[in-house]
Formats: sequence, C-alpha cells, structure tokens
Amino acid sequence: QVQLVESGGGLVQAGGSLRLSCAASGGTFSRYYMGWFRQAPGKEREFVAGIHWTGVSTTYADSVRGRFGIARDNTKKTVVLQMNSLKPEDTAAYYCAAGSVSSRRRDEYVYWGQGTQVTVSA
Repeated sequence: QVQLVESGGGLVQAGGSLRLSCAASGGTFSRYYMGWFRQAPGKEREFVAGIHWTGVSTTYADSVRGRFGIARDNTKKTVVLQMNSLKPEDTAAYYCAAGSVSSRRRDEYVYWGQGTQVTVSA
C-alpha cells in the first residue's frame, strides 16, 4: 500500500507559477512510475506528466509540454510538478498517482492522492 498526499495548490494569476508536491508513504516508492493527472469540473481526469522510477525518463501531455516539469526524489519519497506560464485552462484539481508501468492511462495507476486545487485567474 502506498499513500499519497499532494500539496502546493492555490490561486495564481495567468502567467504565474506553482509547485505541486506529492509525498508518499508505505510501499517501495522507488519501484513505482509516478504520474500527475488533473480534472476540471465537468471533464474527465486527464494525464499531465509522468516520470519513470529512475527519474530519467519523463512524459508530458502536449498541452503542458515546455511549461511544466516533473521530478522525483526517491530518497525523500516525493514527486514534484513545477508549473510555469500558467493559463486559465490549467485550472483543475491535480492528482498524484503511482503505477507499476509507464502509462498515460489513469486505469493503469493503482494509488491516488486526494488532489490539490489549482486555480488560474485571467
């Protein structure tokens, strides 16, 4: 069992930055592929970014590539999502997730955090 807790969400103006963190406990964090997803009201939860357990390989949704960065620290059992040049359309609840394979599909992820809200004002 892996427990995930996100933090760092908030309200920011368009063009601003936020840094989301996800702290893991339980399980063997370094064995999991970690992903960030987001869900806006009335929309499906969508993949944002993912990082291999080694931290070497990363994947991004086209909508955030070049603006967001994902990184992990296996010693501290954390994964972060640095979000720059934020846009109003980035407004959503952001979720951290852990899975055993590299995937953009949410059904491939086994463990989920409770989410943290990001609101970007125009």
